[in-house]
Amino acid sequence: MNKDEIAEILTCESADIYYKKADAIRREYCGNIVHLRALIEFSNFCKKQCLYCGINAKNKNVKRYRLSEQDIVKSAKYAQKIGFKTIVLQSGEDDYFDVKKMCTIIEKIKELNLVITLSIGEKTKDEYRAYKDSGADRYLLRIETTDENLYKKLHPNSDFKNRLKCLYNLKELGFELGSGIMVGLPQQSIESIADDILFFKKIDVDMVGLGPFISNSETELKNFPNGSYELALRSIAATRLLMPDINVPATTAMETLLKEGRKIALQSGANVVMPNITPQNIRGNYSLYPNKQSVNALDDDSLNLLREEIASIGDSISDDFGTSLHFKK
Repeated sequence: MNKDEIAEILTCESADIYYKKADAIRREYCGNIVHLRALIEFSNFCKKQCLYCGINAKNKNVKRYRLSEQDIVKSAKYAQKIGFKTIVLQSGEDDYFDVKKMCTIIEKIKELNLVITLSIGEKTKDEYRAYKDSGADRYLLRIETTDENLYKKLHPNSDFKNRLKCLYNLKELGFELGSGIMVGLPQQSIESIADDILFFKKIDVDMVGLGPFISNSETELKNFPNGSYELALRSIAATRLLMPDINVPATTAMETLLKEGRKIALQSGANVVMPNITPQNIRGNYSLYPNKQSVNALDDDSLNLLREEIASIGDSISDDFGTSLHFKK
C-alpha cells in the first residue's frame, strides 16, 4: 500500500470493508488467537514534559509512586500464577531506576520463565544492551508522531532525532521492537498519520500500538477535543493491511472512548490485549489520561470475562509467549 491508499482508508465514507479485510488478514497470518500481556506500571515519575501526558514532570497534582524491586517481582509472580507468559514493565522516564536496578529486576523476573517487554523510554545504546544481556526480550518506544515539527511542539524537552536513534539502536540490538502513535492529536493531519503508518513499515517494527488522543485536564492540551475512535480504528486496520504479520494491541484508550471498543478493535486487525496487574492501591495514579479503563483489580472473574469476550468473536487466548510472527522471520 502507498500513502494515498492508506489515506483512502482513513477518510472514506465507510471503512467496513477494510475492517473485514484487516480481520481476515489477521486471522490468516496470526490465527484465531489473542495474545495477553500483563502490564505492570511500576513508576509514574517522569522527567519528560510531553504536553498530552498526565504524568509529565510539570503536573504537580498527580500522586507520584514507585514500586519497590520486591513489589515489581511480586507482581510478575502473580502474573505467572494466573497464567500470563509475558509481562510489560512500563514507567515514566524515571532515572531512579538506573541500569543496575533495572537489570537486577529483569534477571529476577527471567527466573520465572516470563518474556519481558520494557516500556521505559529513551536510554543510551549501552543501557539497552545491558537490558538485553540481562534477559529483556522486547521494547516498546512509541514515536507518537513522525511529523518532526508537531513532535517538537508536543515534546518541549525531547529530541526527535534521538527518539529515532533509540528505535534504530533497539532494532540493531535484536529486541522485538514495538512503536506506536496517538491518533487525533491537535494539528495532526491525515497525511501525517499515513506517513506514520508507512514509517513503521520502513523501520521494520514487530508491533504497533495505535490509540486515540484523550484530552487530560491536568495537561496543556486540556482544551482540545479527544481524538476520534473511528479514525484510530481505521488506523489499526490500515496498519494490519500494510503489515500482516505484526502484533497490534487493542489499546486501553480504545475501551476508554467506546464501550466494547477493545472488542471491536480485535475484529478490525488487532490481536493483543494488555490487562493491567499494577497493584490496586496505586493503579489509578498512572493517569496518562482521564477515565482510564482497567483500574479495577484483575482477578479470576475479570479474566474469565475477558476469555468470554474473546470467545464471542471466535478467538481464544494464546497459550504461548506471543512472539510476533514478523520477528520470527
